[in-house]
Parts: sequence; C-alpha cells; structure tokens
Amino acid sequence: MRQLPALIFTLLLFSATYAQSLPYISLKTLENKGFQIKLLEKEPLVIISFWATWCSNCIYELDEIKELYSDWQKQTGVKIIAVSIDDYRTISRVKPFVKSHQWPYKILLDTNQKLKRALNISNIPEIIILKKGKIVYQHSGYTPGNEDAIFDILIQNIQ
Repeated sequence: MRQLPALIFTLLLFSATYAQSLPYISLKTLENKGFQIKLLEKEPLVIISFWATWCSNCIYELDEIKELYSDWQKQTGVKIIAVSIDDYRTISRVKPFVKSHQWPYKILLDTNQKLKRALNISNIPEIIILKKGKIVYQHSGYTPGNEDAIFDILIQNIQ
C-alpha cells in the first residue's frame, strides 16, 4: 500500500514529461506535402493554433493575431502554425478559407486528429506556445484580448 503514492507520483511525472514532448506525427500542408511535427523542436519559438472552418472563435482569434503577427515576428522571431482539424467532409473548404482570410501562417491539416489527440486537446481554439519544442504555454478558448497574454508569454520566452 505504501507503494501506491510513489506509483501515482511516477505516473504523474511521466504524464507531465510526455505532454511536453512533440510526437512523431506527419501532417499535410495545403500543398499536400508532408510536415513532420517533431521538426518544430529546432525552432526557437512557435505558436501552434488548433482551429477549424466551422469554429467562429478560432477564426476570430486567427484574424486578430494576423494583425499583430508581423510585429510579433520582428520582436520575438515567433512562427505560427495553424493546424486545421477539419475532417474529410469539410477539408475541401480549408484552402479557399485560408486564402479568403489572407492568413500568413503555415497551415497544416490534421484531418484524422492524430496531433490533436497526441497533445490531449479537447476543445478548440487551442493555442500552444513551444520554446525549442517544449510546451511553455497552453490555452483553450478565445476571448478578445487573449492576444496580449500570448504576446506577454512570447516576450518572456525570447532566448
């Protein structure tokens, strides 16, 4: 019975460590090229935004960030990866949707939601900030003004 707390601690420690590592998952770009998520570990600062064409809060968030993205890049060097979780029924809408919104982000397609499940994401929009591949911030949902909190996290994590 004394081993139970140690076992629970070990499992929690393992879970926390696992959650901070990027999985070996390849997603497709809008150009139908493969993109290995694990490669993001080489980038100093990355935002991954999970979204879908049917998610109005996702769209609001990505539109708001678009207005700030150029300044964010200049000040922090951050790259944004917008991961669509649209499935096979709605995936054909993604490319024209991104074009109409003129999003400057790299867009990846997680049609079977492998990455979403691997990172234990249950709701969208979801923002994850990575520093050299390690999760330093994660937030679900969108409220106007969230961009300020995201920028503060970016500034705190500049090399």
